[in-house]
Amino acid sequence: MEPRRKLIESLIEEYPDLPFEVLYKEDLLRTGVAFSEDALRVASGFQPKAYFIFSFDLVPISAMPNRENFRVPEEICLSGGKNKFRRVIVSVRVNPVSPYQVTLSRDGRLILVLNEDEVCEVVFPKVPDYYGAELSSGKPITDIAPVIEWGYLLYLTVFRLCQYFGRQEECQFCDINENYRQQKKSGRVYSGVKSVEEILEALEIVSESDSISKAYTITGGSITSDIQGKNEIEFYSQYPRAIEERFPGRWISKLGVQALPKADVRRFKESGVQIYHPNYEVWDPALFEIFCAGKNRYVGRDEWIARVLQAADVFGPSYVIPNFVAGIEMSKPHGFGTCQEAVDSTAEGISFFMSHGIVPRFTTWCPEPLSALGSSNSEGAPLEYHVGLLRAWRNLLESFQLSPPPGYGEPGIGKAVFSVSSFMDVVG
Repeated sequence: MEPRRKLIESLIEEYPDLPFEVLYKEDLLRTGVAFSEDALRVASGFQPKAYFIFSFDLVPISAMPNRENFRVPEEICLSGGKNKFRRVIVSVRVNPVSPYQVTLSRDGRLILVLNEDEVCEVVFPKVPDYYGAELSSGKPITDIAPVIEWGYLLYLTVFRLCQYFGRQEECQFCDINENYRQQKKSGRVYSGVKSVEEILEALEIVSESDSISKAYTITGGSITSDIQGKNEIEFYSQYPRAIEERFPGRWISKLGVQALPKADVRRFKESGVQIYHPNYEVWDPALFEIFCAGKNRYVGRDEWIARVLQAADVFGPSYVIPNFVAGIEMSKPHGFGTCQEAVDSTAEGISFFMSHGIVPRFTTWCPEPLSALGSSNSEGAPLEYHVGLLRAWRNLLESFQLSPPPGYGEPGIGKAVFSVSSFMDVVG
């Protein structure tokens, strides 16, 4: 039996309490997926990948021989097939040499194959009705207000750069600045800063035809000085304030920025934000200092943690959701040497936050080659790590008698839509 298939089957036996589908989802997220030319032709009639903030690819655009960056779908849905998959939504991470490939079967079905062995059938996301629209400026709406999570979440990256510049300050796993440069070089319309007026115009178009989206996220890079004469709080709070004034209660409002002092966080809530994401990234103190150098320099690990807890006083614990980048704990050369050490470390952080009623989430690390860690790590953490972390997170959630975080749609296999990790697939 092929080694990867053998590993997956052995893990399915070892973790019978987890949906088997999530093992394939995590493996796809950590290693990426290739597309045959036939599959790319079919994808032309479906929702394309918008590169909403990071590249989330295993290769740079320059290494995509078939212009996959303009042709692949935003996500894929795994379902059915000989293994009787329940629905699983997976973010597309391009890797032309991945052992996984989306292709057409002999009878014309879209399928996922692992080294040419069929795994399941594949469904591409439909193009939202408003995706062909342009703003009055001529910009495509997909530049301003793309949608992910199978239509659930409008992702509004209002600042596509980060003021943590250079290898000494940028988060080592992050390619936001390099991705902006490669997208612009490729010829994609890719606005660095989106105005409030552009966001409102785009959402006006969305609201006229869309009934699927339920939430929006306002996010972007960290601001250490100012943008357009506004500091970080002033810049980011102007967007939810304007959206909520124009479309009161239409969507769940989420904001993903740095962990800021309590008084500033209160201003975010007053502007209409319901859910706050002060992303934490990695728990281990030594790794936080290395991988999050800018955050460590400007805020510091202990202060970041304190601010997350203070934010819970403002929003309520369930509405403060820090993110971990699952897998960077095992990156070379600084990470842990074993899966168990890495899982135990992150589980310690998850347990700490859950003991305060805060439920962290995580995204499966994609070692983007234009990031510092990605340039020296061609694959993410082992699959065993990701499966172990999923079980640890689910068990801790049950132990603390907490609910899955709000703002992510329905939990559970066959229902969850969060596409960059399986944490919502394993509960419910």
